[in-house]
Amino acid sequence: MQDLFLKGLTKMQSLKAQIINDENGQDLIEYALVVALIAFAAVAGMNTVATNINEAFTKVGSKLVSAIG
Repeated sequence: MQDLFLKGLTKMQSLKAQIINDENGQDLIEYALVVALIAFAAVAGMNTVATNINEAFTKVGSKLVSAIG
């Protein structure tokens, strides 16, 4: 029983060392942060674009109303 426990503990320590030394996930996290930053900038910019489009449609609508009436 004790021998089985020691084998399991040794395997867990080996796995822990592999996980700590593994840097493959680091690139994925960096790419995810870049994508999140781009998405945040896009959302912030879309608010300004939406406001400008709304103003343009309002101007066109008021000119059409004045031209018809």
